[in-house]
Amino acid sequence: MCIICKETIAVLKEYNIKRHYETKHKDKFKNLEGKERVEKFNFLKKNLNFQQNIFKKKCEQNVSTVRASYRVAQLIAKESKSFSDGEFVKKCMLHVIDEICPENKCLFEQVSLSRQTITRRIEDLGLNLFEQVQDRVKHFQYFSIALDESTDMVDTAQLLIFLRGVNANFEITEELGALESLSDTTTGEDIFKALLNTFKNLGLDFENLVSITTDGAKSMIGSKSRLIGRINSKMSELNLSPPIGIHCIVHQQALCGKVLDLENVMSIVVQIINFIRSHGLNHRQFQNFLSEIESEYKDVLYHSNVRWLSREKILKRFFFLRHEIEIFLIEKNKQYTRLNDGELLWDLAILTDITHHLNLLNLKLQGKEKLVSTLLGSVKAFQNKLSLFLNQIEELNFSHFECCATLKTEDCGIFPKQRCIKIINTLIREFENRFKDIRTKEPIIHLFENPFNINPEIVEASLQLEIIELQSNNSLRTTFNNLTSSQNLVQFYSNLSEEDFPNVRKFAAKMSCIFGSTYICEQVFSTMKINKSKTRSRITNEHLHVVLRVNSTKLEPNINVLCQQKQA
Repeated sequence: MCIICKETIAVLKEYNIKRHYETKHKDKFKNLEGKERVEKFNFLKKNLNFQQNIFKKKCEQNVSTVRASYRVAQLIAKESKSFSDGEFVKKCMLHVIDEICPENKCLFEQVSLSRQTITRRIEDLGLNLFEQVQDRVKHFQYFSIALDESTDMVDTAQLLIFLRGVNANFEITEELGALESLSDTTTGEDIFKALLNTFKNLGLDFENLVSITTDGAKSMIGSKSRLIGRINSKMSELNLSPPIGIHCIVHQQALCGKVLDLENVMSIVVQIINFIRSHGLNHRQFQNFLSEIESEYKDVLYHSNVRWLSREKILKRFFFLRHEIEIFLIEKNKQYTRLNDGELLWDLAILTDITHHLNLLNLKLQGKEKLVSTLLGSVKAFQNKLSLFLNQIEELNFSHFECCATLKTEDCGIFPKQRCIKIINTLIREFENRFKDIRTKEPIIHLFENPFNINPEIVEASLQLEIIELQSNNSLRTTFNNLTSSQNLVQFYSNLSEEDFPNVRKFAAKMSCIFGSTYICEQVFSTMKINKSKTRSRITNEHLHVVLRVNSTKLEPNINVLCQQKQA
């Protein structure tokens, strides 16, 4: 570039530069010589650098404003906010700038946060994340899927497909594979076609599929026309072993809890709570009453049939406020004679204590990236606890039944031991029946959980010699005994020599990627209901998909790359 006229010279050769100068500028500068000529050159050079810096700074500012809009869009998707909230964010931001640094207001005004811009930014973020998942899929040794179907606000069936894959370094990726919208029927064939579409888009290979986890719906399991049957047929066509089918452990546990036959208790509790909370005056007076007597609790909780395990909090609050509730109802001339019934109070105490333990189990089963061995271990522990409770109740030992222990100190009649034993036995049988399918996988789960505590003769032939080698290695045994978490268990297998334990490593990789539950699907469905609500029912399926991807991912979108693409 010519330092005088800023004209670009096509070929930077001395002859071309000299000709350009002599043709266009020689007459103007021919009288400048020596120091004066050098000073003029330095002045022109400094002026050119100044102009270039202004342009460079402007470009950097443009990149920064684009990056800022991407980051706001990402936050809007993460927090399940409306796309139009970007405009409100900008208004707030400009008001803050007016007060703190008004001289920079023009710079912040350049950040585009309109609804259309936020929409495009979220689309870009979703596509970038999808491409990252595609890239990771290429390195999967094995993978599993968890899928669940639910209906959105406008009665469109939405199928969530999550995948968990593991690469050669035992790095686990758990990401949303797809949200497939089923506009017509939701048969096993429809779900299978949607799954095939996801496999195609992500580049997934049936050869590396280890397991499928569902909620156990009729369209998912059963005959050949349903999802699991269609997948098994597909695997058979490809001469592959069928994947492990798992019914969501959390769902099974929740179903077990529903066998408790104590609706007589719940009906009374719900009636009283509704009387107190459904009338504004009653509710305020009850709260004031609890405050006046300095009660530990300040209110009763509403009951919801949808969230069954929230019963424990409601029942526990009701149980420990039962005396205050009785006094308040007498003052309101609303008496429930059964509130003094010893049989009802014992049933209330039993139901509260048992749902407390069920709730603790449910909390242990929830969460992302949990190994199937960890989940099954929690279920087995609970079954052992039920056996302990049975023996203790036989001896009227209420060590783990807080409400029953409290009621024992009051004059509430004889504890219905046989009724309590019947309830616990019902739970024991229900857990045995519900989890009998996964019990068939217990040997391989136990092998994965502790390869040092298993008879090599009962494992498959390809693993036997390596298991013997592993069990004979005292150094590895010591390392294993010092493990503190399921993540460390995966790390233990990743550190095994690929040369000495190739088959054990493959087996562990397969077990590491199994979904024990569809909890992650349920969690994302909750997010879906926030994003596609009564006030946002017009959001398209495509936009809902990208929002859920941005919201649920553990990956970070590459905003710098997106900004470069915008500048290109």
